[in-house]
Amino acid sequence: MVTAEIIIAAVVALIVLLTVVRSVRIIPQARARNVERFGRYRKTLEPGLNFIVPFVDRVKASIDLREQVVSFMGQPVITEDNLSVQIDTVLFFQVTDPRAADYEIVNYIQAIEQITATMLRSVIGSMDLEQTLTSRDKINTLLRGVLDDASGKWGIRVTRVEIKAIDPPKSVKDAMEKQMRAEREKRAAILNAEGQRQSQILTAEGDRQSKILRAEGDKQAAILRAEGEALAITQVFESIHRNDPDPKLLAYQYLQTLPQLANGAGNTFWVIPSEVTSALKAVTSAFTGGEAAQAGAAGPARQGDQPASAVPPAPAPQQVPSPEVQAAIPWQASPQELGAQLEEQPAPHPELTLDTDPAIGAGVTQVSPPNGNGSGPASGEDR
Repeated sequence: MVTAEIIIAAVVALIVLLTVVRSVRIIPQARARNVERFGRYRKTLEPGLNFIVPFVDRVKASIDLREQVVSFMGQPVITEDNLSVQIDTVLFFQVTDPRAADYEIVNYIQAIEQITATMLRSVIGSMDLEQTLTSRDKINTLLRGVLDDASGKWGIRVTRVEIKAIDPPKSVKDAMEKQMRAEREKRAAILNAEGQRQSQILTAEGDRQSKILRAEGDKQAAILRAEGEALAITQVFESIHRNDPDPKLLAYQYLQTLPQLANGAGNTFWVIPSEVTSALKAVTSAFTGGEAAQAGAAGPARQGDQPASAVPPAPAPQQVPSPEVQAAIPWQASPQELGAQLEEQPAPHPELTLDTDPAIGAGVTQVSPPNGNGSGPASGEDR
């Protein structure tokens, strides 16, 4: 008797325990399960602890509520310019309504794949190959909008559609590769030309700066050299005027420069003013000591000149030089006589030839080298 009661109590406890176990359902996070009672939808179990009626309610398979990724194989699609391309797509979606995803369609993943292929052909068919290759963002946006509207009644929300690859025909690939190679060569040529241009610009700029600096240096050197020469000339003239030099000495030094005129290789013609005659007479006066020679140093009187005063000055007594002096200095006479004597006698400086040129003017003497080829003697000797 006691044994039977124990057995009955154990059976009842087992039934109660089994009932409690079957009435409790624990749903994980981001999961959902639909409950049917006598074959009809009753409710959807949310994540956490849930209770059902045991032996009456039936719990269906779990549905994942997280965002899912589905990758589809390449779909052959024809573009607007009648080129067949293979397009691989990736679809991101999420179940928002477990009841609709379970009861509105048999297999929502297969349905999404088919509608994606259909919408892809529709979108790509309105574009040419170039637009297809360069407008991926636009294609993704169009596909997501169309798929989201079509899958909304299934409790599915399409979050993103991505195109993994667009595979054009081999002939198009070869043409695109040639085009890209030509474009790269073009860019390389442009960059090379730009580099050469910049190099030439920098080189020219450097040459320009170098020439400017060199010209500035030459300018400063010329200025300093001219200032030095001007200062030297000024000091020489100041020293000459300060010491009151003898005009006869200056005239003699003036004549000493004549041989140097003939030493140049390109000296073919010189015009010597009438002051040379005055210098010659000054030198003659230096040797003779006569006042008449000093008066003739002012140059011959021009035709038509009037005397300074009505009473002419008394002629100064002339000193006649010795025959040796007259033989050594043949130019103590007037300029006309001096020219005649120079034509008859050898010149003191054989490298010079004095010719009176009437075309140049009165009182002007033309000095030419002895030879007619424009080159003077190799060397001259002052006498």
